[in-house]
Amino acid sequence: MLELLKKRRSIRKYKKKSVEKEKIDIIIKAVLLSPSSRNLNPWEFIIIDDKILLGKLSRSKVHGSSFLKNAPLAILVIAQHEKCDVWIEDCSIASIIIQLTAESIGLSSCWIQIRQRFHDSGITSEDYIKKIMKIDNKYKIESIIAIGYNDEIKMIHTEEELNYNKIHKNSFK
Repeated sequence: MLELLKKRRSIRKYKKKSVEKEKIDIIIKAVLLSPSSRNLNPWEFIIIDDKILLGKLSRSKVHGSSFLKNAPLAILVIAQHEKCDVWIEDCSIASIIIQLTAESIGLSSCWIQIRQRFHDSGITSEDYIKKIMKIDNKYKIESIIAIGYNDEIKMIHTEEELNYNKIHKNSFK
C-alpha cells in the first residue's frame, strides 16, 4: 500500500486511449465495496465515457476541471444526502477508493471537487452538473474522478518528504 500511495499523483493529462471494460468493472466492484457509515451506502456513481458529456462536464468549474474534456473516463460521485448525515465523508472515501483502485491497475486519476464550487458567479458547479446529467435534487454531488492512462511525468513521493511534525502522540503538544 505504501508503494501505491507514493506513486499516486493527481494526473490531468491522459493518453488518447480508452479504458478497457475489464478495468472499469474492477473499479466499479471496488467502489461498491467502499465503507460507509452504518453501512447506509448513500453514494451512487455515474460512469461517463461519452466525449460530449465529458466536454460539458469539463466546464463545470471556474478553475480546475477543463482537463476533463481530454480524459477517456470519469466517475461522478453523488449521494442521497438525506439518507446519511455523513454522506460527504462516505463519498470522499468512495472517491479515494476509485483513485487507489485505478492506480493499482495501471491507470491514473484526478479528483475534481464539485461540492461548494462554482460554475460561474451565478450558478454552482453542482447545479450546472445536475442540469446536464438530469440528477434529481434529492442527490448531492461530491466529486468527479477523471481516469485514464497517464500522459505526463510526475515524480513519486519519497519518504524524505514526509512531514513527521504532523504526527502527535497521546496529546497534541
